[in-house]
Amino acid sequence: MARGEHSPACARRWREQAEGRQWTLWQTVQAIHGCCGVSLLKAHRLGRGWSARQAIEELEFLCEQQSLGLPRASIDLLNAWENNRARPRPQTIDLLARLYRANAVRLGLAADYCEDQGGQKVVVVGPGQSDETVHLEDAGDDTERRALFHQAMLLGTPNGRFFAEVEGTRHDIDRTLAAGSVTEDQLDRLDEQVLRYRREYMTTPPMPMLCRVMLEISDVRKLSAARQPSSVQRRLLTATTMLALLSADALMKLGDTRQAHSWYGTARASSDDVGDLRLRALVRAQQTMLLYYYGDLNETVRLAREARMLAGSAPSSPAALAAAAEARALARMGDGKAARLALAEAEQIFARMRGMSQDDLAFVFTEKRMKFYRTGTLIELGDADDFDGLDGFSSGFHTIDPALIQLDQASHLARHGDHEEACRIAADALRQVPAEHRTSIVVTRAKALLADVDPGLPAVRHLRQVLSESSSRLALDSRL
Repeated sequence: MARGEHSPACARRWREQAEGRQWTLWQTVQAIHGCCGVSLLKAHRLGRGWSARQAIEELEFLCEQQSLGLPRASIDLLNAWENNRARPRPQTIDLLARLYRANAVRLGLAADYCEDQGGQKVVVVGPGQSDETVHLEDAGDDTERRALFHQAMLLGTPNGRFFAEVEGTRHDIDRTLAAGSVTEDQLDRLDEQVLRYRREYMTTPPMPMLCRVMLEISDVRKLSAARQPSSVQRRLLTATTMLALLSADALMKLGDTRQAHSWYGTARASSDDVGDLRLRALVRAQQTMLLYYYGDLNETVRLAREARMLAGSAPSSPAALAAAAEARALARMGDGKAARLALAEAEQIFARMRGMSQDDLAFVFTEKRMKFYRTGTLIELGDADDFDGLDGFSSGFHTIDPALIQLDQASHLARHGDHEEACRIAADALRQVPAEHRTSIVVTRAKALLADVDPGLPAVRHLRQVLSESSSRLALDSRL
């Protein structure tokens, strides 16, 4: 029976087999825990065939019969305890132990430090093998094997049993290494899905995109819950990294910076587990956008340089993005010389990428991305004559990129005192963004221009009107 099978159905099969083999309830619980991939606490409930609601009702009845008071438990809390998202209070652990006629160790809510493990345990072999290979074995076998190895090490007198146990140990570890519930077809499908999401992300509004990605991440989490061979685990971690990056970027556009930072942390953790330097560099380079728009410019530069160090000298999207992000942040900080140097390095890296894949996917540094960062950097440097202007900038471009460039230009003008022109450009920028893409990242930046301006200026009044329409749309979206 495959690990990760739907828990109630999996548990039902084990209960049926347990009846035929006359197992104790504890042996049934162990089998469900080992095969179905659920916690011991949940296995106790499933071993009795109870739903979460039935378990709470049984607990309340127990407390009433034994005058134990009203239990602090609910279906939601039980689900959290069973899925290791929360831990019950000590008094509640005692009540659960009474309910399931077990102790905290057997509920998986405490560690067992006893030297004498005694009794029998259920051993569930890897998936794909016959149910007949599920058997009972003495829990002391491993202790005896370890004692035999220690004795041989001290005495230096191996015998036939010693070599048999060596072979048995190898068989055990081979079974562990071979255990895996993810097929090549599943991995190929996952890779195709991630690629499709990266392509759709270029034009899909962030809210529906985030929902799709969340559903996919839930599937990946289930696949990753069981131990997998390293080659499979690497592909799962890579997919997790990409999906986490899409989530973080969508949340940034929606204005939830706290969760965006957290999802970047998840992407960093999974990419670090993979160990691929270029993937680790990509995560850090992508995170610079969040820091640039909502955070500390010094931290933006630091993270960009960290990404460049990880990316190495070979031309790649992470290396080019990191250099371009550093240039834009330095320009905004007023360090023109360093900004021009970083921009030149980004241009050089990108020139060396000619001939490489230029698919219009999220996280691929294309000509359009280079133009976006180049224009933003030159605007911050005040070199308005050094780029072609904004006419035709939106042609074939990412949905909100032209607006972000215009808002960069508006912010630059506002910092230099031209508030009326800044408000005019910002209003035009918002008008050009489709309603479903007019999210917090553009609205918030436009609102910032209204600080310390003359409210009587026509451009200011016009911007306020556009923002009012956009805010109404955001309020509607938040209720959907």
